Amino acid sequence: WTPLMVAAMNRHVVKVLLEAGADPNLGDDFSSVYETAREKGVHSLEVLVSREDEFSNRLSSRASFRGCSALHYAVLTDDPRTVRMLLDAGANPLQKNELGHTPLTYAKEGETATLLKEAQNTQKREAEERRKFPLERRLKEHIIGQEGAINTVASAIRRKENGWYDEEHPLVFLFLGSSGIGKTELAKQVARYMHKDIKKGFIRMDMSEFQEKHEVAKFIGSPPGYVGHEEGGQLTKQLKQCPNAVVLFDEVDKAHPDVLTIMLQLFDEGRLTDGKGKTIECKDAIFIMTSNAASDEIAQHALQLREEAQEQSRRRLAENLEDVQKSEKITISSSFKEQVIRPILKAHFRRDEFLGRINEIVYFLPFCHSELIQLVSRELSYWAKKAKQRHNITLLWERPVLELLVRGYNLHYGARSIKHEVERRVVNQLAAAYEQELLPKGCTLRLVVDGGQEKDGAPALRLEVVGEDRTTRKLDIRPPLNPEDLCFECIDQKRKCIDEVLKREDLQELQCETSVFVTGLFTGLTANQICFLFLYTKLNKVEKVKWLFFDRVLRDGFS
Repeated sequence: WTPLMVAAMNRHVVKVLLEAGADPNLGDDFSSVYETAREKGVHSLEVLVSREDEFSNRLSSRASFRGCSALHYAVLTDDPRTVRMLLDAGANPLQKNELGHTPLTYAKEGETATLLKEAQNTQKREAEERRKFPLERRLKEHIIGQEGAINTVASAIRRKENGWYDEEHPLVFLFLGSSGIGKTELAKQVARYMHKDIKKGFIRMDMSEFQEKHEVAKFIGSPPGYVGHEEGGQLTKQLKQCPNAVVLFDEVDKAHPDVLTIMLQLFDEGRLTDGKGKTIECKDAIFIMTSNAASDEIAQHALQLREEAQEQSRRRLAENLEDVQKSEKITISSSFKEQVIRPILKAHFRRDEFLGRINEIVYFLPFCHSELIQLVSRELSYWAKKAKQRHNITLLWERPVLELLVRGYNLHYGARSIKHEVERRVVNQLAAAYEQELLPKGCTLRLVVDGGQEKDGAPALRLEVVGEDRTTRKLDIRPPLNPEDLCFECIDQKRKCIDEVLKREDLQELQCETSVFVTGLFTGLTANQICFLFLYTKLNKVEKVKWLFFDRVLRDGFS
């Protein structure tokens, strides 16, 4: 039996043990007094005394308790408070003992039975959801592309969830691919699926912090007599709190070889000894390593395969979307893995026994064109949501904008290059226009591809303010930012109306027309702005009017 089982039976320190990382689903190896005495080769009285002194004297000496969990014992004592704590900590209400009985079998009618029934119903609903909505579908809601990687990971986790795995060894993955391609995000989503919103269920270790030999102590804890001995190791301390966590070793190829030696024991036996000499069992954990090793080779090989598939598709005169999509779905060949990838990995990790302990090597491929369009659309949707929440501004765009922003994709930086391109070409304009008060609250903005060109030769991307009457005015914002150069480029119809108003010499008459002028043409502009523009053009004798908005002057006030 375990300390948690003793605590559950005697209603003591259950919460403390759970917070310390005790596993509520471990089964008891104790059968009956007489059978245990026969197995251990000792007198039955000695076993009985030990059981009553260390565990409880309220249990039958003839009954078998093999396979009972802490939840079984809490139910036997009819303690709803302990039952609730165990369920909240992840205790399985459907776990059976050696006799095939769940905790509910031993529950009396009342609060304890109600709690167990609710927990069982919840687990059954979750099992039904897993059948209806497989893990692959859930992961694809958060990750664009990488269908092969998602299928590989989901299949391995499905084996683990349904009992088709080796319980003596943890599940180990190695994610290979370029930066910004979804490796870390997939690990996060796996942790979210396995542990819901429990923060302790995801442990992230940045292996670039363990490049030196002496930094191994940070991993498992300093030995006795050294600074930090009482604090424990970064990994061991967190694994104690959640032995079945999803552990991410980010950029594992940067770690010192001594760290890899420690990980050999971790991956093989599912346990780790800390600096204090205590062993942490973590056979139920999922270990995920990420590495950029061989990323260039994988990317180039994938691009070559994709080009070959597209060429074959064109030769077959494939004209429907399904054939195009099939040409974008490629897989890494076994010969490439053995002849190219494995030698690179062996050179990095320097040992076959380390690679042999990895259950699945998962390959992340560069994004195809359709996936890049999805990435740009998702990034624009993110900023559109921010614009609506923070400033009540509606942001719209069309397909040509997506095609233009896709050009910012860099094979070596992955999705991050798309994120930076959107920030550089879209968000910069939004921020500048907002700072200069060119965006009326509640307005609608549309992103358009302009006929002009940027300094780098790429087509220009501009913002248009859409009025209530569906008329548009284009914002011309170009770096370097100069408030005097910011302007609205008005369509011809508006310019004619403006010229008509400017022919009037009497300012008072202009003010009389202001309300109609503003609501009809420049929704959201103030009368002061209109008057200022009128005076500016009259004093400077501007024949071809370009409507300039001097934010500094307007802030100082205009009467």
